[in-house]
Amino acid sequence: MDPAGSSECIYNLIPRELKAPPQPPRYISIFRAGVKDDMKKFKNAMKTMGPAKVELPSPKDFLKKHSKDKALPPKKKFDWNEPRKPAVPLRDDHPVMGIQSGKNFINTNAADVIMGVAKRPKPIYVDKRTGDKHDLETSGLLPKYINKKDYGVIPEYICKRNEEVKRAQEEYDSYIQEKLRKAAMKRLSDEEREAVLQGLKKNWEEVHKEFQSLSVFIDSTPKKMRKQKLEEEMKQLEHDIAVIEKHKIIYIANK
Repeated sequence: MDPAGSSECIYNLIPRELKAPPQPPRYISIFRAGVKDDMKKFKNAMKTMGPAKVELPSPKDFLKKHSKDKALPPKKKFDWNEPRKPAVPLRDDHPVMGIQSGKNFINTNAADVIMGVAKRPKPIYVDKRTGDKHDLETSGLLPKYINKKDYGVIPEYICKRNEEVKRAQEEYDSYIQEKLRKAAMKRLSDEEREAVLQGLKKNWEEVHKEFQSLSVFIDSTPKKMRKQKLEEEMKQLEHDIAVIEKHKIIYIANK
């Protein structure tokens, strides 16, 4: 290891001469020569002795009064023999103007007003009690679609679709009738269906009444089993009632 490179070496105690780092070369612009030539060219042209020699204005060319006013046209002599405009007609004169007609416009207009249809006022709306009036047709508040000729008329494609659905339903009903006839199934009438529905509801009421009469404290196994059984019966009855109310047509198999 070099002893001079260690910080604890005694040679580091000897003062050394500090050498300044060399300076970088001075920056010289590439446009320096062109700038010098331009400066010499324009500077030589400005070399004069004293103020610039220019022509002084004449003392006689000062601004005079009314020198910038616009010139008026020359005056003309008034001639009394020049043609004049025609005089205003008198009150009792009836001058002929344009094409004359024998039509009585007063009576005609009165008849048109009497026989004509009253003009409906323009629909408007007011945003405030003391606000300005606005046109209702261009406000977007008027449902103009109800004034269409085909408003409320079922479109043609929906009519075709309804006919196709009806035809498909008829074919399906005929197919079901044929299948039921072959399977020897019987359809419940409305009276029978209503009787079955009322019977199920009556059974549910009886089971519900029995369920309400149970003891408040279910502290034994038989009580728990009885409560569970009643809940299952009520749930099954509710399911049967919902099925019968949902389906209007019910078929049963003949035994």
